[in-house]
Amino acid sequence: MFRGIFAPIPTPFVDEEIAYDKLEENVAKWGKTRLAGLVVFGSNGEAPYIDEDEKVEVWSFVRKCLPKDKVMIAGAGMESTRATIRLVRKAAQAGADAALVLNPSFFKANMKDAALETYYKDVADASPIPILVYNMPGNTALNISSSLVVRLSQHPNIVGVKDSSGNIVQISEILRGVPDDFSVFAGSASFLLPSVIMGAVGGTLATANVVPDLCVELLELATQGRIQEAQKLQKSLLALNAAVTSRFGVAGLKAALDMIGYYGGPPRRPMLPAGEPEKAEIRRILTELGLPLVE
Repeated sequence: MFRGIFAPIPTPFVDEEIAYDKLEENVAKWGKTRLAGLVVFGSNGEAPYIDEDEKVEVWSFVRKCLPKDKVMIAGAGMESTRATIRLVRKAAQAGADAALVLNPSFFKANMKDAALETYYKDVADASPIPILVYNMPGNTALNISSSLVVRLSQHPNIVGVKDSSGNIVQISEILRGVPDDFSVFAGSASFLLPSVIMGAVGGTLATANVVPDLCVELLELATQGRIQEAQKLQKSLLALNAAVTSRFGVAGLKAALDMIGYYGGPPRRPMLPAGEPEKAEIRRILTELGLPLVE
């Protein structure tokens, strides 16, 4: 069973090319934290901007750099079933422990539950590694319903879901209906505590790139029933979480990493880097959290 806190890592670029030296340094630092593992090419990894051969190379590279006791999950969703199966198989060959599969969304009118159910089952049937469903309606403009996730949880090779909808009722309905060994992950630090209280086993959190051990501490406080302490920590992470997700996005996350001694760098175009006003706000939030900043 997959559980714990995972960081969906950003992809470092220098002059538009993947900076493997910077990636190695970042992975080494995350590897020394209490994270359960890393997600490589989730939304924060700028997955739509990464070529397929680049993805395979990066997965292999991260797997070699990451401690063996840490899990590597590959973001491998594509628009067609055929392409997704091909990429998932390559992720397995590159050493991924599981694949996080975003649903197709370009032809939204056609992506009803029946189509999505067939898509995930076909991918899971063909995949040599376990599949995690990725619900990210903020990017896809499609929500995977709780009833569909419950049906998919019956497939032996579909082992979990990352739900980034922010809908705690939906997450609760999923938790009510899935088997006990099906891993439900909060997709944002902003609702990690309520999700864990309802039965989620962890989170895949942009914020975990910046404050991995605080995110792990929040999970542990919640699972230990130390709710007042967990509430205080959850509230303290809200501003940072918003800054590296809904407010400033991937560019904000990369700016925050630069400020704490990781390499963030610029996004790949056409995404623009964070401007000076955004950086000033991120710096203020990090300072309020008591994080030491680099010059």
